[in-house]
Formats: sequence, C-alpha cells, structure tokens
Amino acid sequence: MILPPFRIGNVCIDTPLIAAPMAGVSDMSFRTLCREQGAGMVCMEMVSAKAIHFKNKNTEALLRTSENEHPVSLQIFGSEPELMAEVAASIEERPFDVLDVNMGCPVPKVVNNHEGSALMNDEKLAGEIIEALVKSVKKPVTVKFRKGFDDAHVNAVEFAKRMEAAGASAVCVHGRTRAQYYSGKADWDIIAEVKKAVKIPVIGNGDITGPESALAMIEHTGCDAVMIGRAAQGNPWIFASVKKALETGEAVKEERPSLPEIKRMIRRHASLMKEEKGEYIGIREMRKHMAWYLAGFPNAAALRKRACSLESFEEIDELLDEVQEERKP
Repeated sequence: MILPPFRIGNVCIDTPLIAAPMAGVSDMSFRTLCREQGAGMVCMEMVSAKAIHFKNKNTEALLRTSENEHPVSLQIFGSEPELMAEVAASIEERPFDVLDVNMGCPVPKVVNNHEGSALMNDEKLAGEIIEALVKSVKKPVTVKFRKGFDDAHVNAVEFAKRMEAAGASAVCVHGRTRAQYYSGKADWDIIAEVKKAVKIPVIGNGDITGPESALAMIEHTGCDAVMIGRAAQGNPWIFASVKKALETGEAVKEERPSLPEIKRMIRRHASLMKEEKGEYIGIREMRKHMAWYLAGFPNAAALRKRACSLESFEEIDELLDEVQEERKP
C-alpha cells in the first residue's frame, strides 16, 4: 500500500482515505455508501455545539450513526471553550470514534459568529478550545482548518503547531483560504509545509478528484491520508478507485460505473434515505443527490429538473426507467 494504515489517537484507520464532512450532504445514508465503497473513515456533517447544548430539535438526527460506518468522526463547531468542552463530555458516550472541530467553514453566518474559519484569525482562542476539549473527553480530538483566512493571512503552519501543542491528535488542512471558499486551485504546498512542521498525522484536502490526483497529493505533500469531499457527490464509487490506487500505487483511470450500476446505487441510496428520514423529508433530501447522479447523461438538464421536483420514492423508479443511454464520456 502506498500509504499505510495510520492512527488518530487510539483509532486505527485501515485505509488512509476519508470522506469529508459536508453540511447537508454527509448524512448517515451517504456515509454508509462511502464506507461501503472503501472510505477508511467517514465524517458526519458539522453540528453546532450551542445547538447541542440547548437541545435543538434538529440536532438529534445529525448525531445519529449506524453500526456499518465505523470508524466515524463527529464534527462540532463553536467558539466558547467551556461550553464546547461541556457539550463534548455530554455526548462522548455516543457511538462515534473521533471528535473533530471545524475551524474551516467559510459561510458568513458561521464566520460572523466568530466560528469556523474565523478562528484562524484567533489562534489563542482556537488553542484554548482544543485544550478544553482534550481535557474533557478521552476520544481523540482533531481539527479541520484552511490555508488561512485570506492571502494576507496565511497561517496554516503556525495554526497547526498550535493545535498540536493544545493536544490535537491529527489535523486536516484544506489548501484554500476562507476568501476562496471552494474556488480556484487548492495550494498543496501549504499542506506539505504543515506536514513538515508537526509530528501528528496530517490529512490533505482540496482538489482530490480521483486516483491520479490522490497519488499526486501524497507525493507532493507527504500527507498521511487524503480527504475527498465534493468529488464524491453523486459518485461514491470514487472511494473504490482511489482505494485501489492507494493499494497498488498506480493511478488507474477511474472507471465509470455502468448504467445498471448507477441505477442500483441510486435505488440503494434512496432506500437508505427513506429508512433514515422517512418519506417526506427523505425524498426532499434525495433530490439533490439525484441531480448529482444524473449529471452527464443525455438530456441531463431535463432529468435533473425533474429530479428536483420529486414528491415520492416511487417517482425515482419512474424517472430511472426513462434513462436508457449511458453517461457521456
């Protein structure tokens, strides 16, 4: 294997390939598919520490895990060390394996509350948060952050050192600044610099689109694992192809799944979604996934438009019956 298994604290990650935490995407159904396809660890979508503290009715669903997805990382965000430590202690008995702290989310409603990537502008507070969490729980604590807040404030190396000193068991670095959001090119040089600067595992994130880019990031940065996010939307098979590359060291071209396999996966995803969230919420959550799965097919625009107005799971079968041609190369 080009990358050996590694540990985050006492948690062994057999395949150094991680499914990223994505808000509104990384629910239990999606994580299950990613794990089945070869992800070594899956990450839950981020949850507000305040929401957990005040027992917000929507948070319970976000905290659920299944037996089939371990190891799984639960990600929280916030900016108050004592409250976050209290919350972490209150949920530690839940069946997750790693506690991750989001210090990279770029969306305004999070940043304007001095959370997410805003914490990269306050290394002292960020360190206090990790110190408090490490003292409050026995499970390993990790941190996900960015290159920096903007091009004038690139501090990922110093930030990583601070996280390591505070007791973090691993860090994940997204090679873009907050100002970039998800545009432009990820800077893999900064991930390499972080890897050289700390002794804890470093997970590389940004612009992993398949086997070739995964191996390229590893060679370029020396990272201990790679994380895949947006490229897995509508494409859980990406984990199988990247896993094969990690095992063989060869960037075999990612094979496109056949039309029957795509339909099978969509139906599997829909079944899991219905079981997890019920008919009403499940079909509405499934709409965006359907649009991603159907990208690239003949008449994709019309198919995706219909997918975004699905009202029942039965309509998924009706729509799939109309997809007869293979996806365009």
